[in-house]
Amino acid sequence: MIENTLQRIKRYIDFRGIRVSVLEREVGMSNGSFASQLKNNKTIGVDKLENILKIYGDINVEWLLTGNGNMLKEVVLEYNDPKVHQLKEEIAIIENIPVYNVQTVDGIVDLFGDNNSQVPVDYIKVSKIDKYDGALYIIGDSMYPLLKSGDIVVYKKINNLQNNIIWGEMYLVYVNNDDNEFFFTRFLKKSERESYVQFVSQNPDHQTIEFPISSIKAIALVKASVRINSQF
Repeated sequence: MIENTLQRIKRYIDFRGIRVSVLEREVGMSNGSFASQLKNNKTIGVDKLENILKIYGDINVEWLLTGNGNMLKEVVLEYNDPKVHQLKEEIAIIENIPVYNVQTVDGIVDLFGDNNSQVPVDYIKVSKIDKYDGALYIIGDSMYPLLKSGDIVVYKKINNLQNNIIWGEMYLVYVNNDDNEFFFTRFLKKSERESYVQFVSQNPDHQTIEFPISSIKAIALVKASVRINSQF
């Protein structure tokens, strides 16, 4: 069965975790009309389609209308080093990075393991970045406003902790401490306690916490961040 535009819209909002009722309200559709049109295999009006493209600006128009290409538009990375912005005209190398949408600790353990079985939900093209393992959607607000839920981070796994942590940098970290599992996006800093690490948030509402370095079971350096704006 060939997928139509309405079905692709449904796939997009499912991917983004957007309720049908929210879509209907935001684009000016009556309550229940989208589900009815989808069920009866009807088409969507041009005005409503234009509203969808205005409100959800990360949708790839070609994909929405024809099914060709990726679901999401290509995005521009926000690098930590501001000097990169001065080199935009010189950047020529473009690579595809797999994007994962993993929301469970078990999924993270699998993703960061040697035999990753997670399936990418999309790919992003990145200018002149090397030594990466993938990209991951951020969940939560611990690094807000630097990162917000729904942003994407490009990461490189670190297989050997010994002398490989750059203190003060941002990491994705899986911790197993006394059989309690956690997954953090945090700055890592040295603790005053020997063999402990501080997990520091950007958001002041989240307290700094400490764990033994031995409790870190998987770790990846955040190399770049992506923010997709929902407006033109």
